[in-house]
Amino acid sequence: MIPGPTTVMVLAAGLGTRMRPLTDHRPKALVEVAGRALIDHVLDRLVAGGVTRAVVNVHHFADQMEAHLAERRDLEIVISDERAALLDSGGGIQHARHLLGEAPILVANIDSLWIEGERPALESLKAVWNPERMDVALLLVRRGHGIGFEGPQGFFMDSVGRLTHSDLPDPPTPYANVGFQIIKPQILDGQDGAAFSIVPIWRRLQAQGMVRGAVMDGFWMHVGDPAALEAAEGKLG
Repeated sequence: MIPGPTTVMVLAAGLGTRMRPLTDHRPKALVEVAGRALIDHVLDRLVAGGVTRAVVNVHHFADQMEAHLAERRDLEIVISDERAALLDSGGGIQHARHLLGEAPILVANIDSLWIEGERPALESLKAVWNPERMDVALLLVRRGHGIGFEGPQGFFMDSVGRLTHSDLPDPPTPYANVGFQIIKPQILDGQDGAAFSIVPIWRRLQAQGMVRGAVMDGFWMHVGDPAALEAAEGKLG
């Protein structure tokens, strides 16, 4: 196993509106795929990748989330409480800064699953990470190698792995972010307002050549709605 961050920020506070009616009475993170909650699929991958501590933000049905997470014993779990307001991706991480520390961290979405290829995806991500050359390393998937990469939004990558984000339809982007990344927490400092997206920070850092990518060789599944859930279950058996 390649050394890498042992702390992760798991973004699990969303309302899961696209997953309704499955999220009418539970958080999206607790929707089951192939008999296991989404967040457990994600935490299983992270533990296998060397993570020992997870900071998980909660909002929608937060009590259910806390009760479920209390049952895990294979890693330390700390709750970042967002009951008062949703803070988006960047704001959620910044809200948890006092829990995350100053060392580089993993960041993970709870609706991103995959079937491993020849090399574990998180090992590919850790292999690319170099804090002297980058502030962000994103785990990517090639277009056509997953479920949920239908729109134009994605990334271009140059010969040394530097990324450029684009949401334009032409030319089509060859890579998508699968929702896992390594970041320096300090990139979020100085943001105005409590709620903000991390995407503008990517754009600022990519202009400095500080956003790099690692391409997974497995099959990715973005479980964003009931149709994608059904497709993922078909793949996972």
